[in-house]
Amino acid sequence: MTSRWVDEVAKHRDLDVTWNVMSLAVLNENNDDISDEYRAFFPRALRYTRLVAAVRELHGQESVKALYDALGTRIHPGAQKDADAVIAGALEDVGLPADLARFVDSDEYDAPMRASHFEGINRVGQDVGTPVIAVNGVAFFGPVISPAPKGDQAVALWDGVVAVASYEGFFEIKRSRTVGPIFD
Repeated sequence: MTSRWVDEVAKHRDLDVTWNVMSLAVLNENNDDISDEYRAFFPRALRYTRLVAAVRELHGQESVKALYDALGTRIHPGAQKDADAVIAGALEDVGLPADLARFVDSDEYDAPMRASHFEGINRVGQDVGTPVIAVNGVAFFGPVISPAPKGDQAVALWDGVVAVASYEGFFEIKRSRTVGPIFD
């Protein structure tokens, strides 16, 4: 949702966006305080992250967001559960070679994937999740939003994030979720 919001804001503001890879599996690899159910998700998530990292290395930054969106669309609103089908379909959706799927079970690009992950996490600290955004050199966990706002609402939210980023002593706003993800 946050990445789609940033895409919307970029239509109305002059943004220089760089998409990096973050891995919940890497973030939580030494965390003993997570449920077995959540931990069971990590191998599948790591496969997707490895794919995006390989594509970033082999096809450049410009391919990252398109693949991320294609994977997300198939996984979330598409409700596809078969990771191999998600991967094959997402690669096809964005016109990337199908043989890139070979990297999902390879650690060949783990070093740059981990470097990208820690570049973001080191900006905000370990006690966060995804998404992480940086605005004018200030990074935050969040915003966690649903649905992704459009038009004036998207810009107003962006302007609010820019405003809090401008205050050196700002650290956190949080409330419990009242709805699950809303894809539109």
